[in-house]
Amino acid sequence: MSKQTPFRLIVSRGRIDDRSPNAIAGATLTGAAIATRLALQAKTIGTPVPHKSDDWRSSLLEANLTLTGIAIAVRTAFRQHQTPLIAASSCAVSLATLPVAAGCIPDLKVLWVDAHGDFNTPETTATGYLGGMTLAAVCGLWDSGHRSGVDPKRILIAGARDIDVQEETLLQEAGVKLLSPSMSDPQVIAAFIGDGPIWVHIDWDALEPGHVPTAYPVSDGLLPAQLRAILHAIPVGQVAGIELIEFEAPEDHAERTAAIATLMAIVEPLFGGGEHGRRAPS
Repeated sequence: MSKQTPFRLIVSRGRIDDRSPNAIAGATLTGAAIATRLALQAKTIGTPVPHKSDDWRSSLLEANLTLTGIAIAVRTAFRQHQTPLIAASSCAVSLATLPVAAGCIPDLKVLWVDAHGDFNTPETTATGYLGGMTLAAVCGLWDSGHRSGVDPKRILIAGARDIDVQEETLLQEAGVKLLSPSMSDPQVIAAFIGDGPIWVHIDWDALEPGHVPTAYPVSDGLLPAQLRAILHAIPVGQVAGIELIEFEAPEDHAERTAAIATLMAIVEPLFGGGEHGRRAPS
């Protein structure tokens, strides 16, 4: 991953498991901001439909077409020596992206920035929410129909603080590394990454509420400067893919503009400057 490679911007606009009204709009706005910042043309997948609260079985069935399209787009990006850069409404988009990435990059590690563990299974979930089962599926604990192949020992969840009891047991047994917000130190995370490729997944509920709106805010989160410092510590040449997830776009224009500005300032280190430049490790 030391070569300079262009980003391939992929924007998910189809409902995956959205239970909130403005997450698809948030993904669209995120994609538009990135397209402007990096002078990219987005590959848009899926058609927006209304949100609803349903069980993981029905939401997965409804999302299959969108997820398949996203998987194809990610695979195509890798074949064309591009870095997938994905804006989506739900963590469940990773059902499509991570198995493809792990299959293309055998030594891939995953930095999962999230308040939640997303490691429930059909047997342990209390909510039936597909997004809360995503990492468990890609690690092979249950079959989503979209493959698996991700080694749980190569996953670090940063900003974790809202994890179910049974879920925590599964995470410990699988060997997933967990860091609370106070323990999410850039040097610790850089040591986990090492000198190999890293997939960066950011669910905005990892942040302290009030900075980037999300549907499932959890108090005592990462501060924007803290998350930016974590991302700044990642050698950009090692970034194999980026996912920006679950921005709940405010209805108010001023609030929306401020949230997008905060979001973009946080992830700026991942872009590596003009011409998609890649920093050498310091």
